[in-house]
Amino acid sequence: MPDGSLLRGHLNFTDRITSLDPDSGVGDDYILPGFIDLQVNGSHGIDVMTAAPEFLLTLARHLAREGTTAWLPTAVTAPAEPVDLVHPTETAADIVATLLYGAGLRLQERLELRVKDLDFERREITVRRGKGQKDRRVMLPDAVRTALEEHLEGVRRLHHADLAAGHGRVVLPGALDRKYPNACTDWLWQFVFPAGRICRDERFGPPTRFHLHESAVQRAVTEAGRKAGLAKRVGCHTLRHSFATHLLESGYDIRTVQELLGHADVSTTMMYTHVLNRGGLGVKSPIDRW
Repeated sequence: MPDGSLLRGHLNFTDRITSLDPDSGVGDDYILPGFIDLQVNGSHGIDVMTAAPEFLLTLARHLAREGTTAWLPTAVTAPAEPVDLVHPTETAADIVATLLYGAGLRLQERLELRVKDLDFERREITVRRGKGQKDRRVMLPDAVRTALEEHLEGVRRLHHADLAAGHGRVVLPGALDRKYPNACTDWLWQFVFPAGRICRDERFGPPTRFHLHESAVQRAVTEAGRKAGLAKRVGCHTLRHSFATHLLESGYDIRTVQELLGHADVSTTMMYTHVLNRGGLGVKSPIDRW
């Protein structure tokens, strides 16, 4: 157990950290040397490490406060600009981009979808282990349904060809490969958007077909924004921002949008109210009533 002088030094130092103004510009270039000085010049030796977990927790909290800035998400304007960015009848990357806007998914959530996660009858997509390891359900847009069904037929033919060649294996989440040894070749567990090549790196086990790489979708979205001549920086997450903004503009309540986006805190969803196309704070100026 650390001695009293160590505890006093640690508490005094952490008290100075927590009392810092987040806008002061003081960051880890001040805090980390202070911690080292507490250990070295304080002559406490290895005992100081007993206080390290508490210190690091305090440091993380401070840096989180320091890094919190007021920023607004970039959204493309409805209805023309999203249409310029998504083309559901073209490549797999285009279908992914369409679902980023049409269902508000994160890019990695979209790429990690399995065949069993799509329910065409109920028109819904089940997102497994999203951010925070939480599952949720979102809509499957009618605009992409036909293209997605045709795409899956191509994926099924590819999977059958892989099986005939002695492959057809995918990576399973968690320990499911031990619990269900044959599931890795089951059609329902295949990725909706598989990679174009089989990974044969022995470090990853037997030959496996992973999902499409995120860079393929990122390039497609960036190129679409360039061709459309949009005067703003456009990326995959821009489509998710546009999904949320346009739902709120259409009158959907913020709790519904929060659930669709998978936000743990409604305050995260509230940032989209600042980019609605209705002026500051979404308030109509009284002069516009005349």
